[in-house]
Amino acid sequence: MLKGKSAVVTGSTSGIGLGIARALAREGANIMLNGFGDAAEIEKIRSSLAEEAGVKVLYDGADMSKGDAVEAFIKKAEDALGGVDILVNNAGIQFVSPVEEFPEAKWTAIQNIILNSSFHGIKAALPGMKKRNWGRIINLVSAHGLVASPFKSAYVSAKHGQIGLTKTVALEVAESNITVNAICPGYVRTPLVEGQIDDQAKVHNMPRDKVIREVILASQPNKRFIEIEEVAALAVFLCGEMAKSITGTAIAIDGGWTAR
Repeated sequence: MLKGKSAVVTGSTSGIGLGIARALAREGANIMLNGFGDAAEIEKIRSSLAEEAGVKVLYDGADMSKGDAVEAFIKKAEDALGGVDILVNNAGIQFVSPVEEFPEAKWTAIQNIILNSSFHGIKAALPGMKKRNWGRIINLVSAHGLVASPFKSAYVSAKHGQIGLTKTVALEVAESNITVNAICPGYVRTPLVEGQIDDQAKVHNMPRDKVIREVILASQPNKRFIEIEEVAALAVFLCGEMAKSITGTAIAIDGGWTAR
């Protein structure tokens, strides 16, 4: 479906980002991976994905917290892959604190890595998309782009901002055959969340299954994790021809969380 297209996925050395990169590669897209991690492990991921999907897979460890690094990263991807047809802004971090105690450095870091990197990536990728008269931009947001939770002021603010950015850019490029959408998952079973389960089990002195149901998934009515493959499948659909009229939307995939 995406043979001949090239995709950049930020924060894609693990978790949701890697799942989306894999799904796009299986559809024939060349991939530029990005993220932090052990160099040998990242190379193993890159080479195995290239071999499995039969596409070109590259990696660049650009720091998404720095605007000039993001723009240089997009330029590198364009030069190496012949263009950036698909941009998935997935990089993110989290920090939890009451707002009056929230460290300013953490606030700034979260805005830089989530919201500002999305802006810089889109700004850098759009000229090429417009020139080719085709593009797909997906901002990987969160249910927290639609609703709030206490103690997550920076994250919720950045994610709400991503949805505003999604809508604005979608309107600006509506006649250029470029779509811009946000995917808003609830809790997804990732290595990061698995670690949170263990931490919460210790804090609350509760068994893992009870932590999952009563703490982690308390806001998620279906009481099950979203699977990475579900999010990746939605991303692939949004990149396809049958989604060409879906733009400027924030699509929840959250087990009913935001239906409350």
